[in-house]
Amino acid sequence: MKFLDIGTTGVHASRTALGVMRIADKSQAEANAVVEAALDGGINFFDTADVYADGESSRRFGQSIKDLGVQRTSIVLETKFGIARDDHGHIVGYDFSKKHLLAALDKELDNLQVDYVDFALLHRPDTLVELDDLADAFQTLRNQGKVHHFGVSNVNPGQIDLLQSALDEKLEVNQLQFGLGHTAMVQQEMHVNMDDSASIDHDGGLISYSRLHRMTIQAWSPFQYGFFEGVFLGSPKFPELNAKLDELAAKYQVNASAIAVAWILRHPARMQVLLGSMTPSRLTQMIAGADVELTRQEWYDLYVSAGNDLP
Repeated sequence: MKFLDIGTTGVHASRTALGVMRIADKSQAEANAVVEAALDGGINFFDTADVYADGESSRRFGQSIKDLGVQRTSIVLETKFGIARDDHGHIVGYDFSKKHLLAALDKELDNLQVDYVDFALLHRPDTLVELDDLADAFQTLRNQGKVHHFGVSNVNPGQIDLLQSALDEKLEVNQLQFGLGHTAMVQQEMHVNMDDSASIDHDGGLISYSRLHRMTIQAWSPFQYGFFEGVFLGSPKFPELNAKLDELAAKYQVNASAIAVAWILRHPARMQVLLGSMTPSRLTQMIAGADVELTRQEWYDLYVSAGNDLP
């Protein structure tokens, strides 16, 4: 397993992390097996959110850590908050108010059975955010020792700059969908000054911005195409991509999923990949991608085989 420092924090984290969104679908024994496979593979970073299964994902994961006897200081925990729900668990908006964030974080700590999280991320943009209130919330959580570092998820550079203008704490992480089935962040960079659809700037230059500001991008749903339209691995919709993945998998003696992970990690932005598999054997196969170093040409070959062109 290779490691990276998250943002400018000095927190040493595995380049692949386990996202536990779907762990609530498993029994406690099955959940323990998944977490154990992650730990055995070298993962020390775990991501959750207060809205995942209405908190049950965090509860199940927290119990796994306890059952396995994992020392709190040996792992890095990250959660996300800021999504508002009704009494039935349905999303009704976003809420970055101090009242909401402090209550949400306290509930997460209870669910996880811990005293603090290493990272807390604002889950999606709240266009009604009151900056002073948010700054007060962050400062309170930091002073209480409940959150060590902060970040965001699914936001663009302009939104980050707006938030950062009011915060004493540097935003260290941005969690974004990225992978061979969702390449818009790099596609736009290669189509500058072109008049095709790929040249449209959807995200404000997120990759370059993140590199300039030493902000770690965490890639979620690395095997999905579109917005949860399906997995490209083995899909007949992506014959060229899967042929290239299989070719490189044979070369490096790993599973095709590991090559898809390695493609993300090959980018010099030094990203971290969030893996969500709840099958220990598959998770182990994916983790192997952290130790595969693709060549420059292999990276571009995969990019083109995924249906992208080079202008």
